[in-house]
Amino acid sequence: MATRRQHRRAFPLVPLLFSLLACAAYGRLISDGAPSSPLVSVIRLASPAMAAAVEEKCEQSYGFLPCTTTVLGNLFLVLVYGFLMFKAATYLSAGSELLLEIMGPGLVGGLLLPILGALPDALLVLASGLSGSKETAQSQVLVGMGLLAGSTVFLLTLLWGTCIVVGKCDLGPNGEAVDVTNTKGLSLTGTGITTDLQTSYAARIMGLSVIPFIIAQFPKMLKTHHGQRLAVLLALIVSFLLVLSYCLYQVFQPWIQRRKLAYAKHKHVISGILRHAQMQSLGRLLKEDGTPNDDVIRKLFHKIDMDNSSSLSRSELHALIVGINFDKVDFDKMDAVDKVMADFDTSRNDVVEEGEFVEGMKKWLNEAKRSVPVGGAFSHKFINDFHERTRQEHDELIDRSDEAVESVENPGWCIAKAVALLLLGAAIAAAFADPLVDAVHNFSNATHIPTFFISFIALPLATNSSEAVSAIIFASRKKQRTCSLTFSEVYGGVTMNNTLCLGVFLALIYFRNLTWDFSSEVLIILLVCVIMALFTSFRTTFPLWTCLVAYMLYPLSLVIVYILDYVFGWS
Repeated sequence: MATRRQHRRAFPLVPLLFSLLACAAYGRLISDGAPSSPLVSVIRLASPAMAAAVEEKCEQSYGFLPCTTTVLGNLFLVLVYGFLMFKAATYLSAGSELLLEIMGPGLVGGLLLPILGALPDALLVLASGLSGSKETAQSQVLVGMGLLAGSTVFLLTLLWGTCIVVGKCDLGPNGEAVDVTNTKGLSLTGTGITTDLQTSYAARIMGLSVIPFIIAQFPKMLKTHHGQRLAVLLALIVSFLLVLSYCLYQVFQPWIQRRKLAYAKHKHVISGILRHAQMQSLGRLLKEDGTPNDDVIRKLFHKIDMDNSSSLSRSELHALIVGINFDKVDFDKMDAVDKVMADFDTSRNDVVEEGEFVEGMKKWLNEAKRSVPVGGAFSHKFINDFHERTRQEHDELIDRSDEAVESVENPGWCIAKAVALLLLGAAIAAAFADPLVDAVHNFSNATHIPTFFISFIALPLATNSSEAVSAIIFASRKKQRTCSLTFSEVYGGVTMNNTLCLGVFLALIYFRNLTWDFSSEVLIILLVCVIMALFTSFRTTFPLWTCLVAYMLYPLSLVIVYILDYVFGWS
């Protein structure tokens, strides 16, 4: 058993090692423009112009990582380095959650974790202008600005709109969404989501985070070059003051952290019940094709239904939960019963009928499939993997009126594992940020596509994918609480992007004495942030049609930059 557990923990490293080996092998083909490689022969046959580009020399990152001047070569490198940055973000996220499990909300959760969440973006921004001559830095720094703008716009448009779509419920007579009720299909006005009032506070904080952009852009607004360097310095100071203020706010008002942690405990209850059901030898909960096995689920229902009443009472659910070993995690059993009843009892008659149980288990199993990548047949190991993941995410809540505080088994090992994940994620992000920036810049040169547009579209997918998947899964629970959590996380990510990552970017501009010439890019950040902040700060219900507004802002942002830069010549 110990061997299997160690193998499961090591499994996330396999794609990472594969990427490194693929990159190294590919480097032998394309480094220094080796014309004898099979890839170059294919390129020469396909395009003489491209073959000529291969013959050119390129500068290797760190003197040994592969480089190329071809379109296909740089596309490959962007994908490999982008995947490595995605893994770095994943490790940082996992380590942060595990550390929060031990420490709980407070100093660590308020100061350290928001910074760790923004670390991959910040390192990419730093790498975009740190090395090379001043002229090279001025050219490559567009990658950093593209990431800054792209991350903010991605979170507030594509991700925000998608969370509305997957989280929508029917809007009741009072105008608020009815939890887990979705009978009106794609009605633009009859369906939507509702968040709580505290989520609108997070949106207002996000709105304030654009202040450094306004300060840095102020001389450009006055159409003067005098005082531009002073404006950049002032914006730099304000950015880091806002980061500090935001982190301290979370320390002394940790409602954001508590809300982030609350759902993790619910997932641990789900995974424990699924694992217990799988161990009852009634058959597999999932068929070979991954679809829920209705017959096995019904057998489980009848096994739990001790009085043969064709419904499960609270006492029967309590007996089920008492008989489950949640990895020696001690928490309130009645609180767990309430969570199960809230998920399953859609008729609100305080009992779980057979049909409700089947549908509820299907919903849980589908959520487990989204949370755990599975290859091949769905086996017992799949349920165990899901339970292991939720155990790593379960929380230690401070607010006892909301959730019960849990004790953690072997905290020393958990702290060591969390620190290892954080160090691994930080090391990968630091090592491959500069090569990724070089690859994006070289891809731009090879395709003649402006660097800003490539980094705007591609880099946010690498650094925000894990958070995006988590947000969508939470929103799909179709409850006000989880939707509130989802959008609070989105607004928090934008806030850190507009303060910490911008602060790093402004430090590059100031200390390397680069030119601040990003009027169109700053305009779209201000436009999207202000519109969405005003839109979300003073309302808590968002009908389905609001997702169309968010979606339209994404292509509109690209069109505005193109017109202002390449038609009116702003930059």
